[in-house]
Order: sequence, then C-alpha cells, then structure tokens
Amino acid sequence: MAGADARESEYRYGRGREKVRDAARVETFSDGVFGVVLTVMAVELLQTGPARESGRELPDALAHAWPSYLAYVITFAIAGQVWLAHHNLWRYVARVDQMLLVFNLLVLLFIATIPFTADLLSDNLRGNPTEQRLTAALYVGTVLGEAIFVNLSWWWARRRGLLHPDLDPRLARAIARRILLKPLFYLIAFAIVFVDPILSLCAYLLLVGFYLIGGAGDLRPAGRPRQGRSAA
Repeated sequence: MAGADARESEYRYGRGREKVRDAARVETFSDGVFGVVLTVMAVELLQTGPARESGRELPDALAHAWPSYLAYVITFAIAGQVWLAHHNLWRYVARVDQMLLVFNLLVLLFIATIPFTADLLSDNLRGNPTEQRLTAALYVGTVLGEAIFVNLSWWWARRRGLLHPDLDPRLARAIARRILLKPLFYLIAFAIVFVDPILSLCAYLLLVGFYLIGGAGDLRPAGRPRQGRSAA
C-alpha cells in the first residue's frame, strides 16, 4: 500500500505534471528592464548636462561635454538594438524552462550594467591611455557578456525544443549564425581601442547599424500572396 501511495505521489508531483510556462511574462519583465536602463541613461545625461557647468558659455559647455553625449548615443544605440533583437528572437519562443529563464536573467544582468560602464566611458574618454583602455575593456565586457548569453539562450531553446513548432529549422540555423557573429564583432571593436578609442566607439556604431539592417529572424512585413493563390 505504501508503495502504491509513493507511486501516486510521484505521478502527481513529478516533473511530467508541471504546467507548461509560456514566454509572455519573460518578455514583459525583460521589456521593463530595458525601459529602466534607457531611462537611467537619460537621467544620467541630464545630471551631467552643460547647465551644471559654471563659468562657461553654453556653446563652450556643450563642446566640452561631448564625451558624455557620444557615450550616451552609442550606448543607447547598443541597448536599443539589443532590445530589438530580444523582441525579434523571443517571438519564436513558445515556452520556457528554468535554464532558459536563467540565461535570460544573465542577459539582463549585463544590460543593467550598461549605464555604469557608459558613465565610466564618458568620464575617461579624455584620460590617459591606460584609463581609456581599462574603461573600454569594461565596456566591451558588458556588451560581450550580453551577446554570449543571447547566443546561449537561443542554443538552449533550440536544443530543448522550446521554439515554436512551425519555425523552419533552416531559419533557426540562420538566426544562430547571425547572432554568433556579434561577440566576434565586439572583440574586433575592442581591439581598435589600442589604435584609437574614438575609432573604437565608431566601430560599435557601425556594428549597431549592421544589425539594424534586416536579417534572419528580424521582423518583416508580410508579403503579398501570389496571384492565383489563396491568401490563406
């Protein structure tokens, strides 16, 4: 009798009885983190604005604060592109498991660090070469960590069958190849800092521009049905 009760308990509370969780709450939570990060960046920019500079004319103050504006524009572009990629990728995720949630939390961990590294970057952009390289290393560490865990999230979702069953496997592979290039591009942008820190930041902007161009997995308008075929 005790054995029967144990088997009944195992059946009732075993992993196979867990309710399947969809990705809606994950996307909502992630969007909230992205929104907070971008808001914090805007607040930081306002706090270091030229109006707080004493003894300077406005044009001179604006020119003097250019590192803050450059760091803000680049970091906003990177964070915005990451949000866009996250939005595009997660529409293919039909359900989630514990490990995918952990990978997504680690993506958000690095995203939440972006305002700190951007602030360091703007403060030390005109520092000595050692400070420039250190802040560039911290900056690339943040964006590189985000890119690595985005790749791990997609790899895990494919491996565990968490993607939408109608997703073409060829499209899933094309998306994987496209996002796999991002960590490599970040490392190249970081290497340029040893030549010129400003040029390195421009390389980040070029990278963002590349990923803003439509590619595998990005949202595209639905094509018109061919003549003679049903729209269904």
